[in-house]
Amino acid sequence: MPDRALSVVLAGGGTAGHISPLLAIAGSIVDQRPGTRITAVGTEAGMETRLVPAAGFELRTIDRVPMPRRPSIDLVKLPVRLVRAVRQARAIVAEAGADVVVGVGGYVSTPVYLAAWTRRVPVVIHEANARPGMANRVGARIAARVAVAFDGTGLPGAVLVGMPMRRTIADLDRAAERSSARAALGLDADRPTLIVTGGSSGAASLNRAIAAAVPLLTAAGVQILHITGRGKQVLGTDRDPLAAHGYHQVEFVDRMEQVYAAADLLVARAGAATVSEVSAVGLPAVLVPLPHGNGEQRFNAAALVDAGGAVLVDDAAFTPEWIGTTVLPLLTDPRRLSAMSTASYAQGVRDADRRMADLVLAAAAGGQ
Repeated sequence: MPDRALSVVLAGGGTAGHISPLLAIAGSIVDQRPGTRITAVGTEAGMETRLVPAAGFELRTIDRVPMPRRPSIDLVKLPVRLVRAVRQARAIVAEAGADVVVGVGGYVSTPVYLAAWTRRVPVVIHEANARPGMANRVGARIAARVAVAFDGTGLPGAVLVGMPMRRTIADLDRAAERSSARAALGLDADRPTLIVTGGSSGAASLNRAIAAAVPLLTAAGVQILHITGRGKQVLGTDRDPLAAHGYHQVEFVDRMEQVYAAADLLVARAGAATVSEVSAVGLPAVLVPLPHGNGEQRFNAAALVDAGGAVLVDDAAFTPEWIGTTVLPLLTDPRRLSAMSTASYAQGVRDADRRMADLVLAAAAGGQ
């Protein structure tokens, strides 16, 4: 390696599902190689504009380049947009003096991969989903290293590393932190606790089903923390925010480790980060895959469900009635919850950030 500080450019953004692993990788690289210069590349429209600077890293932005799946005006404009974004990315890679480029997929990654390739800078990619996105299918063709969170992606030369996540989650002791987490979230210490989240963007169908099931759940002594998503507050019949004894709603929680410690059971989408994090901490979950897209969420959840750590339900089947017949009995069965927790924890990977940092440092050094 050269005497100057190592320079790493990381690309990814849009949602927390891309940004969280990116930040975990960046943090682990700096832990292993203090003094490394980290430059993150995103767009002006994504959550990275808030999360990356808050984590203490430099953020540069390029134009967002959607990759249309069908004929459209965006498809016609794609070549011009892509060329412009690659030019912007080349300037960032050059100014950073990048020794290696790391991408986690998403719209922003393709231009950065191509920019690195044209400048002969090694590329390392991490694919979070069981079914790879288009950006990483492209990136894998030119990458020096390909890492994946789940088996069976089909990407050439892929190495299974798991999902990079914050150490506060990977190292979480749920039992030790339960009381303090419930207090921090305004929850009772001893009541069966259901936490529901649709992710940073929320999930309208989950919100509707849970809201309708609130009377049933609270009457059974269950307390609910409902994380509705930004701008998706749940309203009652009086058009005021839904309120009931034992029901708490918030739009967003920054410290998900508190959520994982406080919950007896989590209801969530089956995003790659969620599946990986609940298994890392051993939290029983009900997973409701997105009903659209390329079906990757169902594949993300498959191994955890097969192992007995989670229950899978179709979005259309996640109704107040199903909650009453399936979720409520589960919440009131400590023995089954304990068995699910054990099965989930056995599936968890808790050092993916360090594994990724090793791959990145090896690629930067020219190792094979």
